[in-house]
Amino acid sequence: MRVLKELCRQPAGLFGLVIVVTVVAMAIVAPWLAPFDPDNQMFDGLTLEGAPIPPGGQFLLGTDTLGRDLFSRLLFGARTSLIIGLVANGVAVTIGLFVGVMAGYLRGWAGSLLMRFTDLMMAFPALLLAIVLAAILKPSLWIVAMVIALVNWVQVARIVYTETRALVERDFIMAERALGAGHARIVVLHILPHLVPTAIVWGTLGIATTVLLEATLSFLGVGVQPPQPSWGNIIFESQSYFQAAPWLVFFPGAVILLTALAFNLVGDALRDILDPTQRGRG
Repeated sequence: MRVLKELCRQPAGLFGLVIVVTVVAMAIVAPWLAPFDPDNQMFDGLTLEGAPIPPGGQFLLGTDTLGRDLFSRLLFGARTSLIIGLVANGVAVTIGLFVGVMAGYLRGWAGSLLMRFTDLMMAFPALLLAIVLAAILKPSLWIVAMVIALVNWVQVARIVYTETRALVERDFIMAERALGAGHARIVVLHILPHLVPTAIVWGTLGIATTVLLEATLSFLGVGVQPPQPSWGNIIFESQSYFQAAPWLVFFPGAVILLTALAFNLVGDALRDILDPTQRGRG
């Protein structure tokens, strides 16, 4: 509750929170809120010349090149993008926490080996690596989520490693060791609780990156495959109509931008609230 109250006191954080809650709520109620089936190719969804219908009338945001309602597809696309964002980022944070804690706590050759592997993963451009993995595997919602997770954990691991190295030198950890506490007890009861704020902040910030990466993969044709809607493949399917029907690119692009911005604003606000070095400043 304290975190929520402080978050609401920050205008940028509150704005981001409102957008996030709105997008999540619309994704949840999409089956009831969408006026049409997102995959339904309607006869009256195209003009006599076979062109998409512009926004207005019964089609709030217009139709796409196949006569499908764009508003309905954006709502269901939000479900796809957010599911991938949450799952992929959750897995990435979990992997990053495990690798970072183990490397920082064990140190020695084991810690060095884990961090050299992390450095090796960081040396590959994340987008290029994701494209290669997605192209090798058969793209689907869950495959795309796992691919994104496999390229996004390294930043979390680096941050957690640094914090863990500092924690293991603290007096209370030394005292636990002197009292004979086991490694599992020290890690679970005394190190992980101190890393929860970091995990929350990076988990929130990472969703924005994940949503953008999913949209990029789908736009390039190696992400979520049609007819399942995602914000990225909606743009991919409509890119050739950019000049004739600009709303087909503008609306999904605006939604991606706004959602990524909202998660970044919330993540920045949470960092200021949960970071002990920021408390008492103002």
